[in-house]
Parts: sequence; structure tokens; C-alpha cells
Amino acid sequence: MKTYKDYVDSISKLVQEAKTVQLGGVPPIERKPLPDDAPVGLIFSPHPDDECITGVGSLRLMQENGIRIKNVVVTQGSNTERQAPRFKEVSDACNYLGFGVIQTAPGGLLRVRPTTRENNPQEWAEKVAVIKDIIVREKPVVIAMPHAKDWNSAHIGTHFVVEDALRQMPKDYSVTVIETEFWGELENPNLMLEVTEENLARMITALSFHFGEVARNPYHLLLPAYMQRNVCRGAEVVGGQGGDAPQMNYAIIYRLSRYANGTFTPASNRIVKANEKINLEF
Repeated sequence: MKTYKDYVDSISKLVQEAKTVQLGGVPPIERKPLPDDAPVGLIFSPHPDDECITGVGSLRLMQENGIRIKNVVVTQGSNTERQAPRFKEVSDACNYLGFGVIQTAPGGLLRVRPTTRENNPQEWAEKVAVIKDIIVREKPVVIAMPHAKDWNSAHIGTHFVVEDALRQMPKDYSVTVIETEFWGELENPNLMLEVTEENLARMITALSFHFGEVARNPYHLLLPAYMQRNVCRGAEVVGGQGGDAPQMNYAIIYRLSRYANGTFTPASNRIVKANEKINLEF
């Protein structure tokens, strides 16, 4: 490789070649079984596939902290013909990663969006009750959910249905919360996690199980570029403006908080390399 044009051309060539790799159909990742009493972490996914796009932090928590991850499939999309196939796809993807799967309702919850919260309080209350029941039953030590300005209406709706459920918990209830971003950037992220090439490949593989989606739009192949962008942005918004850039190829950005007494208290800014264990303490 002699020029940056060669570099760009090689990336384009790799993307085209990757389109020929089979979608899904890969055996689950080999992993050490977790004990029956392992702590639980919940991912509240607005759509099937979000657990793969933003869930690499949860994968690290399972690998490094021994947390049993369960993906709560909040909705199964708005296309009724695709809802059952999408649940099969997300189940297979999670089985590959080693995540459990929780279905909120047959076909998933519908109309999980801010307009429902504003205009149909009874319908919204029923959705909140479903989420609260899951939290009460699973007793998670950590929850992942989209942030409140993640642009997509289902992502924003998922944030508020979880937040409203948390506000109905007893006053002494507390839990660690990881807010994720995808469609809209977090305004004040405080956690940047390095993503190894191995784990990035695992997330792309898991995302390929959602073949009904990626067959029409191979967005799974663009996940490396998204993770590279996170390194550039995270160096400044998490590490500090003008600071030294961390030496990593891929990363993901979150906001880490502790929910207690009806309030979200953010953690101090932290960058966690691949050889470091994620510290959820405040």
C-alpha cells in the first residue's frame, strides 16, 4: 500500500468481498458456563438487532464480570409480517452470543414512542407495567437502554418506558444504568470501551443472523466504521478536549449512571481498554 487512495480502495474491496460471507448459521461462541446465581444484566432493545449494534459492552460485562445478559426485545418492529421472523432472528443471534432472550409480548410491544406516552396514558401505563414486571422478576444489577434523544421514535420510547418503570420501583431501589447511542449521539457520554477485533467480529456475526434485515441493507458490514468513529469522537468527548488519543482501533461510547432515589447520577468519565475490567462502581 503506497497511497491513501490504495487504503480507501482496499476498504471498499473488503466490504464488497464481505457481502459473500454467509449470513448467520454459525455455532454459538464457546464460553465458560455462568453459575446459576450469576448476577443479571438486561438490555432493553427497541428493535431486534439493537442488541448487536450497541451490545458489545454487555458482551464484555458477561465475559469479564460474569454477568448473565438477557436481551429484552421491547418491540419486534412495526411490520406485522416480519415480527415472528424477527423474533426468530434475534433469538438465534442471542444464542450465538450467549445472551438470554425475553419477549415482552407476542409480536412485541406496539407503539412504543413518545406520542403514545403523551396522548394515550392508559396504553402507555400498560407498557410500563410489562417492563416493570420484567425488572422486578429479573432483579438486574445493570440495565442498558437507549438515551432520551436517540432520534428514532422507538429508541426514545424505549428509554422512557424503562425510565417510567424505574420510577415506579420502591424508593430504596437502585441499579446501574448504561445509556446507549446509535441514531442520535449522546450529549454527555462518560464511558468509552475498547472493542477488540475478536469481539467486533462476534457482533458482526451476530448481526448477520438478522438476515431478513441485512440481506436488503448490509449494514452489519459498516459496524467497523462506526466503531472507528467512536474512537475518534470518544477521545475528545470522554477523554477530554485536546487530550491524547487512546491507542485503540475500535470502541463504543455510553453514558454510565446510577439510578437511586428517583435520580440518575452519572459516573466520572472513564476509558476502559480491552485488558482492563469494566468497573461499575461509583
